[in-house]
Amino acid sequence: MNIGFVSLGCSKNLVDSEKVMGLLKNSGHTITNNPAEADAIFINTCGFINPAKEEGINTILEMAEYKQDKCKKLIVLGCLAQRYKTELEKELPEVDRFIGVQEYNHLEEILQEELGTPILGTYGKMERLLSTRPYTAYLKIAEGCSNRCAYCAIPLIRGNQVSYDMDELVSEAIGLAKQGVQELVVIAQDTTRYGNDWEDKQLQLPKLLSRLNAISGFKWIRILYMYPDSITNELLQTMKECPKVLPYFDIPIQHADDTMLKLMNRHGNSSDIMDTIERIRSVFPEAILRTTMIVGFPGETDEQFERMITMTKEVKFDRLGAFTYSLEEDTPAFSMDHQIDEEIKEDRLRRLMTLQESIAETNGQKLVGQVLEVLSEKRDPLTYTYHGRSIYSAPDNVDGEVLFTSDRLIRSGEFVRVLITESTGHDLVGTEIKKGSK
Repeated sequence: MNIGFVSLGCSKNLVDSEKVMGLLKNSGHTITNNPAEADAIFINTCGFINPAKEEGINTILEMAEYKQDKCKKLIVLGCLAQRYKTELEKELPEVDRFIGVQEYNHLEEILQEELGTPILGTYGKMERLLSTRPYTAYLKIAEGCSNRCAYCAIPLIRGNQVSYDMDELVSEAIGLAKQGVQELVVIAQDTTRYGNDWEDKQLQLPKLLSRLNAISGFKWIRILYMYPDSITNELLQTMKECPKVLPYFDIPIQHADDTMLKLMNRHGNSSDIMDTIERIRSVFPEAILRTTMIVGFPGETDEQFERMITMTKEVKFDRLGAFTYSLEEDTPAFSMDHQIDEEIKEDRLRRLMTLQESIAETNGQKLVGQVLEVLSEKRDPLTYTYHGRSIYSAPDNVDGEVLFTSDRLIRSGEFVRVLITESTGHDLVGTEIKKGSK
């Protein structure tokens, strides 16, 4: 059977999709990128915030049009299916089956029932069918989250954190390296609390990184979603001792005002955040810092927003993403008083991002004249310009890229040395330096 597959949402959701596709492929099905050729279409959805929900509904309606032709089955998985299953079943009769994430432990039986063919293997135990570029892959080390931030629906959808077995993760990583993966991206809802849900309550990320670093084949190991309160000195020292682990710190802080952080049910305060950043930079003077912030959380005053602006000016994050607060039912923040007007939210977002654009431009100018190692990803067939990423950019399309030229043909997945000649904000421009050149 030809299976069409659409994966929406975050990289953690993408790993789930790759596991499902691997299971289907192992059962004799063929994955196709053309929905018009599909006998069945799967959509893995996100249900985190309103724009993601809207994207999911629109994609379902779009894919439902193919049922008038060859497609016989339309199956929706993921967070949206978990969170709104009853409502969706009533509103979208075009969908044959909604499968929430809590049903994945018996996914084989569900798929066999829906597709009418034997499903061979167990979800999560088969080799994933990678949908990323062949030299980059994600390694999801835990499911769910136990932080209970006041604005976040993830624990409602995915449950409390469950860390995956370390030996199984190392085995999975070895398999990825054998497939040619050179950049391993370690992810979870909160990577720094890996292992904290086990009986001894110990943070096990340092031990896992040491074992991943020992695997031959990887050149870069990048960590995403590192909560600042769990970035221990042990973790920093381990990262320093592991040459493959990049000094790239994706630390979502969400706010800079202590009252807001408390209302958000975040761990620690603004002093703790600044202490964490200071400790990071003391170990890694050239650390790359990425964060996310939420503007317009219920009750946020002008003064509290200004503290966010002040911290942003002081820290000068290399990468900063910001969002207006999204009202999410069943979360504590949903019923909080003093909801902020949308116009005020958008104005604050514009101010913050305008500031960050200026900081990014200044930071980028500091890289002009330097030679960076760049992972080549593609070449523009019209301009012959190569597109790649340095250690400053994760593969999730939010950090910008390096645009460079070369007088030779460079394959995708090749690491090259690039002299940076220009900064355009988040993107850098340069030219390849041949081997042997200084």
